[in-house]
Amino acid sequence: MKKTICLFLSLVLLLPVIALPAFADGVVNVFNWEDYIDESVLQDFEAETGIRVNYMRFTTNEDMMVQVEANPGAFDVVFPSDYMVERMLNKGLLEEINYDHIPNIQYIMESLRDPAYDPKGAHSIPYMWGTVGILYNTEKVTEPVESWGILWDEKYAGDVFMLDSIRDSMGITLKYLGYPMNTRDFSQLREAADLLIAQKKSGVVKAYQVDETKDKMVAGEAALALVWSGDAQYAIDLNPALAYAVPKEGSNIWIDPMVIIKDARNLENAEKFVNFLCRPDIAQRNCEEIWYSSPNAAAIELMGEEYTENPVMNPSEETIASCEFFTDIPENFLPVYTTLWNEVKNAK
Repeated sequence: MKKTICLFLSLVLLLPVIALPAFADGVVNVFNWEDYIDESVLQDFEAETGIRVNYMRFTTNEDMMVQVEANPGAFDVVFPSDYMVERMLNKGLLEEINYDHIPNIQYIMESLRDPAYDPKGAHSIPYMWGTVGILYNTEKVTEPVESWGILWDEKYAGDVFMLDSIRDSMGITLKYLGYPMNTRDFSQLREAADLLIAQKKSGVVKAYQVDETKDKMVAGEAALALVWSGDAQYAIDLNPALAYAVPKEGSNIWIDPMVIIKDARNLENAEKFVNFLCRPDIAQRNCEEIWYSSPNAAAIELMGEEYTENPVMNPSEETIASCEFFTDIPENFLPVYTTLWNEVKNAK
């Protein structure tokens, strides 16, 4: 989410992170990704409304889902990825949004208000969006980064970070092979898994990881990394030798929305919190803190050319057209992905 999209259903509950739910007129229970908000925004919301934010964090969509299902009523506002909204809807976990209570929806781009994963945006409001691409060190990589194939080039042995995420790592491999990212064709998935296994066995992959990649790239610990665009911008700001590219074969484009959990015990406070985050000045602050792309048109106007002239934050129409959204994997097909991912991760 921005964020990793791992397919393993975590068996470990995030007990050190998850506090007991708070039930009171002056509380809202929020469950968001790590490093995915300007925390001073939380303080300002509390100061303006008198509502205390019980703020909790997760690192994967699947860990989030385990917690939401295992702790009914513990969460009011949650920030899943687009394909996970589809799954949560199918499970009846989401409250329908009452837009009369969220007037700041007017600032969200019209083009993002009717997503395939949630028709007419009835249960979700976009929070951030972005792409998946390659972050590379221009002092170590002098050739053009135009194809996903560079991640398999053995001259970069031990110098490539991959995402510890089956949807992303498998997805870009499928695109490299010319297949759809959401294919259910086993032969295509098998071919992609075999290519990832070959990449790992060749010694090209230095590590599979998630949040730590951006800081390791800033420190010059690898030449290339598979990353989300916001992590790329964060790293580029700290190390000007870094650059970002979405390869010509295309990639994943994603949206992380805000949702309200069905029968949220602090519904009114949840609506106030979501509306607050849709306010242009607040959306601007969050965007400038975490550097993922904003769906808030008014916030983008406030940021001006710093945002609009930045191809990482504001990719071209050509780049967007080459990308696909992930769709949810049916539960009866999940074992196929899990089995293939186990083979990739266990390859030596």
